[in-house]
Amino acid sequence: MPTYHERFDFLVIGSGSGLEVANVAANQGQSVAVVEKGPLGGTCLNRGCIPSKLLLYHADVLETVERAEEFGIHAEVTDVDFAEFVREANEEVAESAESIRRGLRSSDQHDLFEGEGRFVEERTVEIVDGADAGGTLRAETVLIAAGTRPAIPPIDGIEDVDYLTSTEALQLEEPPDRLVVVGGGYIAAELGHFFGTFGTDVTIVGRRPELLPEADQEVAAEFTERFADRFEVHTGYTATAVSATGGGDGDGDGDGDGDGDGDGEITVTAQPYEYDYGGSVVEEGEPISVAGDELLVAAGRRPNTDLLNLEATGVETDEQGYVATDEYLRTDADGIWALGDVVGEYLLKHSANHEARTVAGNIFGGELEPVDYTAMPFAVFASPEVAGVGATEADLREADREYAVNTYRFEDTARGDAMHAEGMVKVLIDLEGEILGCHIIGPEASTLIQEVVVAMKAGSGTIADIQESIHIHPALPEVVQRAFSGRFSRGGHEHGHGHQH
Repeated sequence: MPTYHERFDFLVIGSGSGLEVANVAANQGQSVAVVEKGPLGGTCLNRGCIPSKLLLYHADVLETVERAEEFGIHAEVTDVDFAEFVREANEEVAESAESIRRGLRSSDQHDLFEGEGRFVEERTVEIVDGADAGGTLRAETVLIAAGTRPAIPPIDGIEDVDYLTSTEALQLEEPPDRLVVVGGGYIAAELGHFFGTFGTDVTIVGRRPELLPEADQEVAAEFTERFADRFEVHTGYTATAVSATGGGDGDGDGDGDGDGDGDGEITVTAQPYEYDYGGSVVEEGEPISVAGDELLVAAGRRPNTDLLNLEATGVETDEQGYVATDEYLRTDADGIWALGDVVGEYLLKHSANHEARTVAGNIFGGELEPVDYTAMPFAVFASPEVAGVGATEADLREADREYAVNTYRFEDTARGDAMHAEGMVKVLIDLEGEILGCHIIGPEASTLIQEVVVAMKAGSGTIADIQESIHIHPALPEVVQRAFSGRFSRGGHEHGHGHQH
């Protein structure tokens, strides 16, 4: 293993949104090192939003065909080339990652080091494995953008079964007959929708009272009810044990590599899980037992900070292991910055891109500017779609804040009626009309939320921005306009009084 020492002006660990800052450094004439242990492009490109949305659109098309009879159109699906479109999606992703790799390898402004980077002291990183192992890199400025990986909860027996994470699930070339999903968040929702649409019997076990616990509770409750019509849903349960029989027993290393022969059965035992204001506890109630051919563990993500040997630096982490930063995204160590999933603020690609712009400005610009998370939206590309921005009603109640709320149903608009749409737009404002939050469940939620984001970020931030904007009739955005124009009810500590704004 060769040993080499190199010095750079700028070094980034991770090749997702951190590359945006690296490119700014290169354009400033700095020498730049990029350290990446996996495919180039980070989680979003390789294991997250890009492959999942490529695949999910196929499910949306099939669902549209299957609903055609509602509209008097008799269509029949004669074949589905599942393996082919999964391969095409993964090949497209691999080519994009390789294109980034080729670009960095051929660049005279970047040096790419392929392997796992670990700190040996402040702003000094050793490449410990991979193609470029054996080197030590030192830089004046270091950016930690090392991302996260799937979290595996401490379930009895999990190390002895061949489970999937989202990474492997996106590469399956045949939908399982029966899939058990542990977790009730957006990954469980999206992949449950995907496989369920292509014929898999899906069972979801989630700890929270509803699926999508980060969404507004009213939206999450409607989503859970809709999902329970399609799948077997057990909310309020935590998986405590898992076992496999026959071919479902994998290689026993618990690495989630999905290489079992798939002929056996995986059984998950779950106990009731109770949430209250003081925390959560596993209850003594009756356990449930569910079984499937495949197990997908979609129980959140964990930061990759444990792989970086941060003990060799002054970089601090929080109790969950995420890198602690100030409002400018500086760590506690001089010259070391952090952004993206590894800081744990919002585990969203558009948040990481936003943070990258802030970091680039703060390192290479003039005056320091704090990162502004105002109006950070999210979307879940399941069926139904869910999107939101700003505070939830639970957030406002917890803050003991006065607010007003209004909802409007998709089906009460002309376009929603034509689409046989179900869902709602929920608006939360303060008593002066400032938009505090908006939450949507229904068709095109991820698109419809955008005008609210713009109003909150670039407009006056009040309901007047949307009320006074002309909306095309009878297009779907009318459901947003009407939610913002209707009769609001008072909430907060004077909850229950009628209030028209």
